[in-house]
Amino acid sequence: MTRMRAFLILFIAVSAGSLFACGTYRYVQSQPAQAAALPTKPVAVAAADLDVGATIRQDDVEMVEWPMNAVPANAISDPTALVGRGIVMPMYQNEPFLPVKLASKDGGAGLPPAIKPGMRAVSVKVNEVIGVAGYVLPGTRVDVVVTISPTLQPQDSTSKVILTNVQVLAAGTKIERDGDKNKPVAVTVVTLLVDPNDAEKLTLAATEGKIQLALRNPLDKDAPPTRGVRPAVLVGMATPARVVARAAAGAPAPLPAAPAVPTVEIIRGDKRAHEVVRQEP
Repeated sequence: MTRMRAFLILFIAVSAGSLFACGTYRYVQSQPAQAAALPTKPVAVAAADLDVGATIRQDDVEMVEWPMNAVPANAISDPTALVGRGIVMPMYQNEPFLPVKLASKDGGAGLPPAIKPGMRAVSVKVNEVIGVAGYVLPGTRVDVVVTISPTLQPQDSTSKVILTNVQVLAAGTKIERDGDKNKPVAVTVVTLLVDPNDAEKLTLAATEGKIQLALRNPLDKDAPPTRGVRPAVLVGMATPARVVARAAAGAPAPLPAAPAVPTVEIIRGDKRAHEVVRQEP
């Protein structure tokens, strides 16, 4: 009898719990959804990474809903206004398109729209070492070092920094023919943004000497002057010019020569002597 009573109480408890859970679920489902959605605005973003000089295609544009209170200034919402325009600054995936990174509508595409007024784009051939092992990319900053011999003598070869804080516009490879074997060879080409005077220096350096690119921090704006280095200085057989100049600058001034005093030669037999003539005041 006691066992029957226990089973009856358990059955009633389980039934009551099931009915309560079922009622609660139906009540929650019957309530209307009250999701407080933030107001948004469609913004055009890059569907993939885009390099300088690239032409925007329809597949390069993706529309996303951007929170209204966080939309970037001058963000573009019309994708048709982007197709066919050129990129003048590197863009990354999901980055919104902004006018500052786009060429003008009548400026065309490719590299020319990325060249600022008064500047020139000069391309030089480099290898993997000169290109800082692949770290020279569009938008980075480099110094240009040239090794050249003014007299064509090996002992007069000098390495000197000729350009500092130069912006890299583009970096890529092109196919050239090997002069000896007439086979296609991939050559790395780096395009630098320089003014006309620096364009002359860079062209002469690439033609007459060997150039090396030195990667630098874009936040570092300093350009300390250098005097260059020669082989004799490199192996310690000569004193660097800057050390000589520093020593000359710190050397004491020479003492003035003592004024000459009048003397008289006196001969006594086979002996000669010089006596100072003292002048009366």
